[in-house]
Amino acid sequence: MHVLGWVLLAIAAVALLAWYLSYTAARLDRLHSKVEGSAASLDAQIVRRAEVVLEVAHSGILDPASAILLADAAAASLDASDEAAIHAEVQEHGVDARRAEIETALSQTLRATLSAEALAELRDSDEDVPDAVDRLRSAGQRVEIARRFHNEAVRDVRKVRAMPQVRLFRLAGFTQLPQPVEFDDQLPEGV
Repeated sequence: MHVLGWVLLAIAAVALLAWYLSYTAARLDRLHSKVEGSAASLDAQIVRRAEVVLEVAHSGILDPASAILLADAAAASLDASDEAAIHAEVQEHGVDARRAEIETALSQTLRATLSAEALAELRDSDEDVPDAVDRLRSAGQRVEIARRFHNEAVRDVRKVRAMPQVRLFRLAGFTQLPQPVEFDDQLPEGV
């Protein structure tokens, strides 16, 4: 092979490498966008669940102690959501550990206060409360699904960012490594 052949081969190899790195960087960018979108969706579902819990707490059907516990846990969740929106925390970092603790506390409070008897009372009421119980079930399921989608998106980003060529060429730039969201989102039995 002549020198020109080697030069053309080197140019082709560099062009192929540049295309591959560009494709990988674009893929990583799409995955990071997916994580941001799933974090925002998870935040919206968490807020929706807290609003429905607040509605159930203010229904007047539950005993006062249970209503106060539910209202307090739901208010804490909504306050944490407001703080997250102010700091754009959801878009940049996802759900932090403090907020995960608050959401776990809300789930535990739901299970502690909404016993089978309390749920039967709520369903038997003449007001719009039975619809609120159905909305609570729907909101709880949506939180579970949104958290699962978010964690899958985080797993995909972490998988691509673990590739040697991504680390070597710093294709992720200065973007923070997203963290999975872990909190108790289990609904009470019978909801």
